[in-house]
Amino acid sequence: MKKLIATTALLSCVSLSTQAQSLKPMTDEERALFRAEVRSYLMQNPEVIMEAIDVLRANEAQAQAQADLTLVSDNAAAIFDDGYSWVGGNPDGDITLVEFLDYRCGYCKRAHDEVAELLESDGNIRLIVKELPILGEASVLASRFAVAVKQVAGDDSYKAINDALMSFNGDISMPQLRRLGSTFGLDMDAIETRMDSEEVTAEIAQTRALAQLLNITGTPTFVMQDELLRGYLPLEQMQAIVAQKRG
Repeated sequence: MKKLIATTALLSCVSLSTQAQSLKPMTDEERALFRAEVRSYLMQNPEVIMEAIDVLRANEAQAQAQADLTLVSDNAAAIFDDGYSWVGGNPDGDITLVEFLDYRCGYCKRAHDEVAELLESDGNIRLIVKELPILGEASVLASRFAVAVKQVAGDDSYKAINDALMSFNGDISMPQLRRLGSTFGLDMDAIETRMDSEEVTAEIAQTRALAQLLNITGTPTFVMQDELLRGYLPLEQMQAIVAQKRG
């Protein structure tokens, strides 16, 4: 820690010396001497460079977390009450968890069971699912199918299809989606017609626009209450965050 303080002081001297140049510029000899002393100190104490980098990273992480809080606050209505995203778990829960997912995302598949266990073991969490297909045309096809199922057949059918697509490990194609829909007794003629509709296109486009506003570049991404959680989280970590949110 003392070395870090010394490094900070040394860098402060560099800044002050730079400012002082406007009053009394260094001579070439003074500048060379000063640079040599800075280099000598850093060569003798290289660990302080890593310490300074750790401090910089911590400051950047804190700044990112604060920026994310602002993003969630500014876009709260679109995140938590868009009027179309599927809502599960306990609709009256004291904690709201929002998940942006892609059906071809391996980490989304891994998170799916963990989120289900979190909801089952807790019983007081509201879940909102947002379709964010970002991994190619097959992802878009799967999301169009899932959204069309929700719009045509309702929330219960959407939940069944969401679970099925998350456990599906093959290539997603229209023939496979037809077979899947038939397995659940869905009206595939109506669903296929809806898949290409403006209503489905608009829902996916709105979620993509929201993801851009939130600087979401990958799936899964979660929002828990006021916090953006980027990437896969194991069950234990989600439980810890829930407990923290409840205070």
